Amino acid sequence: MNLLKSTGTFGFYTIISRLLGYLRDILIAIFLGTGLLADAFFVAFRIPNTFRRLFSEGTFNAAFVPSYASEMVKGKKQSNKFANDIFNLLFLSLLIITLVVQLFMPVFVSLIAPGFVGDTEKMEIAITLTRITFPFLLFICLASFFAAILNSHNKFAAASGAPIILNIVLVLILLFSNSLGDILVYYLSYGVSLAGLLQLLFLYKYVKKHYSLKINFKIKISEKVKIFFKKLLPSIFSSGVTQINILVGTIIASFQASAVSYLYYADRIYQINLAIAGIAIGVVVLPQLSKHVQSKKKDKILLIQNKALELSLFLSLPASIALILGSEEIISALFGYGSFDEVSVSNSSLALYYFALGLPAFALIKVFSSFFFANHNTKTPFYISLISVILNILISVYYFNEIGFIIIPIATTISSWFNGILLFVFLKNRNLFSFNQIFVIKFFKIVIASILMGFVFQFLLNLFQDKLAFEQTYKSFYLILSALLGLVSYLIISYFIKAFKISDIQLKY
Repeated sequence: MNLLKSTGTFGFYTIISRLLGYLRDILIAIFLGTGLLADAFFVAFRIPNTFRRLFSEGTFNAAFVPSYASEMVKGKKQSNKFANDIFNLLFLSLLIITLVVQLFMPVFVSLIAPGFVGDTEKMEIAITLTRITFPFLLFICLASFFAAILNSHNKFAAASGAPIILNIVLVLILLFSNSLGDILVYYLSYGVSLAGLLQLLFLYKYVKKHYSLKINFKIKISEKVKIFFKKLLPSIFSSGVTQINILVGTIIASFQASAVSYLYYADRIYQINLAIAGIAIGVVVLPQLSKHVQSKKKDKILLIQNKALELSLFLSLPASIALILGSEEIISALFGYGSFDEVSVSNSSLALYYFALGLPAFALIKVFSSFFFANHNTKTPFYISLISVILNILISVYYFNEIGFIIIPIATTISSWFNGILLFVFLKNRNLFSFNQIFVIKFFKIVIASILMGFVFQFLLNLFQDKLAFEQTYKSFYLILSALLGLVSYLIISYFIKAFKISDIQLKY
């Protein structure tokens, strides 16, 4: 396996999905802004979308891939039986959860958006929209199961490309239904569930080459299946801790008008980089790392771990600096149109600034967690993540009344750095990871290249200051130009100081 090539494949389709997601969000910003309907839709969309991220962005892989890889060694018949046992139990569990939540939706929405309780109109809309979007949970979790099987066979293209379907469906609805006014949010909600079903069917088409699905509800829970489900919840919680922290933030933010929307738009920006710097690398590394752990190839394990960490920092550090320096210009240029006014830009950019401070930590959590998962250890990252979430809640709740919604990205960043550092300490103490000499040298070069890129990007922001003003029509063009020039400068600097080598592209892992 070639780490850079596989990450590039996964990252390419993920970037396409995120860019379409950006187009979707800018259309939502124009047509809905940050008002009552936007808040209600984002709460309804946040739940299934959070579960999509929890299941599809490497967390289901974390429990499934090491176990499935162990069965693959024994032959296709064994791995197929194991996979079918998991699928049938998963399908039945998800179906029951979906039906129960539909029955008790008012209670469910009260729990995820307690700030809506006093506003009858907003609450009723949120309940209706969440009822419509919730089937997405069933479809996307089963689609993630198929994606995990494809990833286990080092087939990353279809799995990473599937989320594009959701954004295409929603963009088409926004383009052709924008004249519907308030009814638009209902069309969008139906689009979410339809897209989930289409993703499931899309991935099933590709997974048939590697796996024969047999639905059977006479489930016999073997010891292997028990072990898998014991690992599943901790792996979802630990690998998806960033998403859980954001979900917690959404719940708390519901007590402040428009705060849910401010956080949503800020979250969308840094997620583009996190998709590659953390999620893609974690997903790509896990199958190969699991195989090397199984065969006890220590040299290969060390090489993959250091290269994964190096690549993660190479991608996340410059992005973090750019988002910190240009948070207001970025939000304004990407979303500052139509109903999205200057107050919305100011508040969303402030949230983005504090999220950006935590971006390297968000990426490192994904990478470090995969090192534990490859060793069949989901408990340690689970406990660390649990402490991190509790810390996030305590900080957010304690300071929310004093400084408002902005404490949420601050708390998320603080708790994420705490999580990342603790994961690293435990990896070192258990001899599951160590730095090689090449990484230490590369790390300092990456830091230097990132800082120099920051100077270039700041110069460009100053140069185009007038063109990037809120009222300017073509501000997005100048932002994209500045970002591209900053990226080119970073790659050139990295090449000349050897923070990145062309030979790395050809290296097999």
